[in-house]
Amino acid sequence: MYIGGGTPSLLTSQQVARLLTAVDRHFGIASGAEITLEVNPGRDDRGDIAAFADAGVNRISIGAQSLRASELRTLGRRHAAADVAATLGAARNAGVASVSVDLLYDVPGQTLASWRATLDDTLALKPDHISAYALTLDGHEVADDQLPPTRGATQWRARARRQQDEDAAANMYELADDVLTEAGLGWYEISNWSRPGHESRHNSVYWAGDAWEAVGPGAHAYDGRGTRRWNSANLDRYTAALAQRRLPPGGSERSDDDQSTAERAMLKLRTAAGLPNAIARRREFRSAVSWAVENALVEQDGDVIRLTRRGRLLSNEVFARLLPEPLAAPA
Repeated sequence: MYIGGGTPSLLTSQQVARLLTAVDRHFGIASGAEITLEVNPGRDDRGDIAAFADAGVNRISIGAQSLRASELRTLGRRHAAADVAATLGAARNAGVASVSVDLLYDVPGQTLASWRATLDDTLALKPDHISAYALTLDGHEVADDQLPPTRGATQWRARARRQQDEDAAANMYELADDVLTEAGLGWYEISNWSRPGHESRHNSVYWAGDAWEAVGPGAHAYDGRGTRRWNSANLDRYTAALAQRRLPPGGSERSDDDQSTAERAMLKLRTAAGLPNAIARRREFRSAVSWAVENALVEQDGDVIRLTRRGRLLSNEVFARLLPEPLAAPA
């Protein structure tokens, strides 16, 4: 179970306990299940970690983003590096079994040296898991039932995007892979490294193409058979529907068999476990895989192929070739 999105650490421990009880009643929570809570490390946002642990939370994901004060200001974050350390320490003192830290690179104004400093300072806290994501600022259309960005946020994104650099981002990714691997955190998915046994079970469900259910504004679900469903991110519409005992507004889409097969192949290839040869050699993937091999983007390892580090940096190029070609429009 994963309690994420927004700042769920603003919930009280009693609310979290009620939520876990409801989920167990409706779906069943297995003994020893991974139960993650996303936590903003700010002093006023992180909540009572010990009480969350007593309620049943056994994994904490800390949204640190950076441990450099100037970068946190750029990102509009209210916490400081000391807050990250305090949050992780509180989780350890509470006996939380696994602690993850989220970091961002290619942040405007960030340098390779400041990124290295964030990595070193984060590792000094001895987390079990680190996720490192490139800051994504590309513009995108917003559906009617989703929350549009404010004018100020849109303007900030446009300015920040001009300060980003793909080559610098690639260097930062490679540095993270070297530093985290040397520290004993193994790469297991494009953006994720962990100590043995601390891989995110929740995220691994995504990459395996398995089913998951989702509850809450803006939540997305997948049935494991090609159909995705999502809820409106508009809180007022969401709560109004529930008050009238109706399903919340949202939408759904279904992939055809070819798309579903390609999506599963892409998800498997995101991971260190790789794509089994039996799938990679299928007729519809043969050309894409051959191209990836020729360009040193994938490598053979026993019964699977997996992305090389260069392939991880250029994974979207590989994935685009795995997708089935769209049908031509009628003349």
